[in-house]
Amino acid sequence: MRLNSLSILNYKNIREAELLFSSKINCFIGNNGMGKTNVLDAIYFLSFCKSHSNSIDSQNILHDAEFCLIQGKYQVGENAEDIYCGIKYRQKKQFKRNKKEYDRLSDHIGLLPLVLVSPDDSALISEGSDERRKFVDGVISQYNKTYLNQLLQYNNALKQRNALIKAENLVDESLLDIWEDQMALFGTYIYEQRKQFIDEFIPIFQNFYSIISGGNEQVSLTYHSQHDEHDIKTRMMATRDRDRMLGYSTQGIHKDELEMLLEGYPIKRVGSQGQNKTYLISLKLAQFDFLKRTHNLSPLLLLDDIFDKLDSNRVKKIVELVSGETFGQIFITDTNREHLDLILHQLGQEATIFRVENGEITS
Repeated sequence: MRLNSLSILNYKNIREAELLFSSKINCFIGNNGMGKTNVLDAIYFLSFCKSHSNSIDSQNILHDAEFCLIQGKYQVGENAEDIYCGIKYRQKKQFKRNKKEYDRLSDHIGLLPLVLVSPDDSALISEGSDERRKFVDGVISQYNKTYLNQLLQYNNALKQRNALIKAENLVDESLLDIWEDQMALFGTYIYEQRKQFIDEFIPIFQNFYSIISGGNEQVSLTYHSQHDEHDIKTRMMATRDRDRMLGYSTQGIHKDELEMLLEGYPIKRVGSQGQNKTYLISLKLAQFDFLKRTHNLSPLLLLDDIFDKLDSNRVKKIVELVSGETFGQIFITDTNREHLDLILHQLGQEATIFRVENGEITS
């Protein structure tokens, strides 16, 4: 898959940009806060119908503008795809594929597979279970439409159950039965898909970590779910009184955990900055490999300031990996031109380089 061109108008701090891209490597150079990451975020938006950094659409509009738009022209296999997004204050955003507006934005997810590696990934280690579930759900949703639908249905059932257990007045227990049945039904499917994905994902992830680290460290992932130990519907019924006291549902796949381990211990506790970053990059490269196999095409790879806190050996290994035939079109941001030139020299390939300054982009 290839993004041939990108048009941006009034998106974050970018007032206007018309960009043509190389089929392999595209680099954005500039100081912090100049707008490099905003370019990558615009590309991300066209894949996921939302910003990676700000979920409130209207807050992505340039501060003195009334609207913003992003448009990308892609080659996806044999097909040319024109993807458009327009956002106005107090209006529903428009999202179009080849000039036809989507009925449901969820229908778009998966058309343009993309992997973003960014400093924000540190939340996977530092903030724990919610972020890790989002990571797993995000990967599966890019290739399994049924999964995304089941996840939405589960979250709705969870919301309804939570509303009932927080109600001040006594509620009909049969209503709880209905929503718990829904949670058990959709949750079982989600659990089985997560388990299958993680079992397949672990060896791919471990292989990338071994390559980058030189094989000196052992890492793993361990998936924990209440579905492993209990009949989940029975557990939800048994914990109703406790859940009423707490004000939320304590049972279900929304409590699943993905434990990240280094040498058998939680990496959050024992990992250095370099090990943490290697772990996160390995997760994302494994995500890329997994999506490539399930889609039978190369996702876009966005690398946002990823080489900080890594020693030269690990940087070299990452560069060697992404320059191989496995990876397709790559977008890189960096603040240091000399550092970037060294990386490009190691890649041994021509690149299109853009300078970004106060939201203005020049090639």
